[in-house]
Amino acid sequence: MAPTDPLEEAYLAHRPRLLRFLRARGAGEAAEDLAQELWLRLAAASDREAASGLAYMMRAADRLMIDRYRSHRQATLRDAAWAEAQPGLADNIAPAPGPEREIAARQQVALVQQALEEVGARAAAIFRRHRIDGLTQREIAAEFGVSLSTVESDLRRAYAKIVDVRGAIDEA
Repeated sequence: MAPTDPLEEAYLAHRPRLLRFLRARGAGEAAEDLAQELWLRLAAASDREAASGLAYMMRAADRLMIDRYRSHRQATLRDAAWAEAQPGLADNIAPAPGPEREIAARQQVALVQQALEEVGARAAAIFRRHRIDGLTQREIAAEFGVSLSTVESDLRRAYAKIVDVRGAIDEA
């Protein structure tokens, strides 16, 4: 079906040139989308005869690219301003937790410490040396003068207590 509208005929005739123009101006992969947006602007023009001229289409495409550049620039500035307003975000540092979270975290740590005390001093010390200090189970066994299976058993008991505490925290 051939176009019968002179504006549509002119647009289709100049479309490859308009696409080259848009790509040359930096549209890249968005050139097809911009060409579609250009068609919508041309079709909405009040003077369709003037809009069917190549110069008019090129100027409209140029304005479209200017609008795109301004929009991208504004978005970048807006995002940068928002990032600056967020403490630590620009430096990839998480913001400090609020007072409610700090209190909750302290309460949770106290519960975990209490649970570790309940498993015994040796099991708590083995747990801390393994999880906090990063020692291997073999190194801990040598340090405490116990067998590897004793270290594993103490760690299992400590982990079980912590899982129980975690479950109680999640239920609360």
